[in-house]
Amino acid sequence: MPKMKTKSSAKKRFRVRPGGTVKRGQAFKRHILTKKTTKTKRQLRGSVDVHDTNMVSVRAMMPFA
Repeated sequence: MPKMKTKSSAKKRFRVRPGGTVKRGQAFKRHILTKKTTKTKRQLRGSVDVHDTNMVSVRAMMPFA
């Protein structure tokens, strides 16, 4: 039986916290920032939790996390 593998893209994007929640970085703050307001850019700082509706697919990509 072949080994299960973790998706390389998922292990770069997500971190599993000790409580079982998964944190992710915010999107929309990489480029084309000139047309975005200062408020928008400020609110995109930091990391957030993966939403409950996406947890099943994230867990499937990271079977050992």
